[in-house]
Amino acid sequence: MLAVVIVSWNVRELLRACLASLRADLAEGAPGARVIVVDNASADGSAEMVRAEFADVSLIACHHNLGYVKANNLAMRHLGLDKAAAEVQDSPTYVWLLNPDTIVHRGASRALLEFMQAHPRCGLCGPKLVNPDGSLQHSAFALPGLIQLALETQPWLWRFRNTRLDGRYPAARYAGPPFRVGHPLGAAMFARAEAIRAVGLLDEGYEMYAEEVDWAVRMKAAGWDIWCVPQAIVTHYGGASSAQASERAECLKWASRQRYYYKHYGPLKRWLAMRLVPRRYRARRC
Repeated sequence: MLAVVIVSWNVRELLRACLASLRADLAEGAPGARVIVVDNASADGSAEMVRAEFADVSLIACHHNLGYVKANNLAMRHLGLDKAAAEVQDSPTYVWLLNPDTIVHRGASRALLEFMQAHPRCGLCGPKLVNPDGSLQHSAFALPGLIQLALETQPWLWRFRNTRLDGRYPAARYAGPPFRVGHPLGAAMFARAEAIRAVGLLDEGYEMYAEEVDWAVRMKAAGWDIWCVPQAIVTHYGGASSAQASERAECLKWASRQRYYYKHYGPLKRWLAMRLVPRRYRARRC
């Protein structure tokens, strides 16, 4: 069984379009799938819209904004993914964490499900993402290292951004068969419940940003494979929620990255990484 989790905050119209596209796709590719929307105390009528127009969707309406990671974990606990499978009735086999600023193309869920079923050691995968104009959006990345960090923060290296040095995969890879990756973009992560139980839920030390990288690292360490499946296509608008609080979002991005460096880098690499973090964000509370 498939469960889809969507965490939403003040993006009612995008959420409506996402749910409509998802309903059409699941009807063909995964009938019987559960859809859960966690509304993070939106003030734009998002929760009321879901109740009125999508009666088949389970709504968790929060009284305050939990943040992206905690809200996803709330839904996954609701699905029993923090417990052994034997302890939970009707536990899903797969969970798709989907952003509300996405449009699911027909056949996406089927392609992801069929890939997972054919590759039992795949713990986490993602679809091919495209921009609203249909152009390619990089959907997966190599695990971040010092080179990627330097390319982002050092202007004299900016000419190398969006290249392989920056953790990007060649565009041609997205026109071919599925391929192994460091991690998928968090906008549409498709995870195996068994892998989640093996490594745990998302790390709530991240409010948002870098949580998908951390999850992928933990899954790889536990022996699971990470893939991109270009046959599944999802349009991703990007940044719809974070744009509403752009300065805080930027602060959270760097806070999350610093948590990632301290958690997964050795002392020397961590020290070098911290020298590359913009000074105004070093160890700053958001």
